[in-house]
Amino acid sequence: MHKSGLLELEAVVAIARHGSFRAAASDLDVSPTTIGNAVASLEKRLGVRLFNRTTRNVALTNAGREYVEAIAPALSDIRNATQAAADHGRKPTGTLRFSCSLAGGRHLLMPFVLEYRRRYNEMKVEIVTEGRLIDIIKDGFDAGVRLAEAVPRDMIAMPLGPHTRHVVVGAPSYFANRPRPIAPADLMNHECVRTRYPSGALYRWEFERRGEPMRIDVPGSLTLDEPDMIVQASRAGIGLAYVGEWLVADDIAAGRLLEVLSEWTPSYPGYCLYYPGRRHMAASLRAFVDLAREIVSRNRA
Repeated sequence: MHKSGLLELEAVVAIARHGSFRAAASDLDVSPTTIGNAVASLEKRLGVRLFNRTTRNVALTNAGREYVEAIAPALSDIRNATQAAADHGRKPTGTLRFSCSLAGGRHLLMPFVLEYRRRYNEMKVEIVTEGRLIDIIKDGFDAGVRLAEAVPRDMIAMPLGPHTRHVVVGAPSYFANRPRPIAPADLMNHECVRTRYPSGALYRWEFERRGEPMRIDVPGSLTLDEPDMIVQASRAGIGLAYVGEWLVADDIAAGRLLEVLSEWTPSYPGYCLYYPGRRHMAASLRAFVDLAREIVSRNRA
């Protein structure tokens, strides 16, 4: 660690930790004489003793204790910053594991992963889609992709795309003999394709207008738990669907599905890459985060 160029500070912290000049020297891989000279030089420059020394004991003075408490966190930050900078020059190795929702993986994550594999063809990447939100640390994942609102607060999150929307859509054949709803309450008179969470709970369709949120437990005889099947059912005229706009944008553009209640479905923050806020990040994940930032910045330009 003395290679950081901060031997005097590292020496003080190591002696305070071990209670011994010799143990500190071994920890820093230098001689006891070097440690002694470093501390003496620092004490002379500061004009204060940091340690009380006897033949059997080494203890911090009051000034030394305050000094160590002040510099130890900064030294830790410097070590981590130095390691992170060194990792930028290392070639990513091993396996990078992602947990994400099915829609998040298909819609956003895959393009990033494909570019990552092109750049780092020796890397292995594993993507596991999961409807429920899991603990990525406990389950051994490096990072996850979820809607911003679902990202745990103790994680670092980075948007992978712009704001998005959920939309209500129905097939032209469905509306052939039915009026289009003009307010969410009208849905109670329609056939809707309902959504069930992995937990077993039914999803209540969410709306908002002029800052007033609303949730509706819509009626319907068909209940599904997979977005593509919901879209397929709506496209077949079974009923109205409430899905991510990205899933049906082509259908809307082609006229296969018609959007309704658009003024009741404002945009919200989209999908994010998230990962633990560790001080030190593996080179494989750091490379992916850097690549993601590059692509997101390019898409915004």
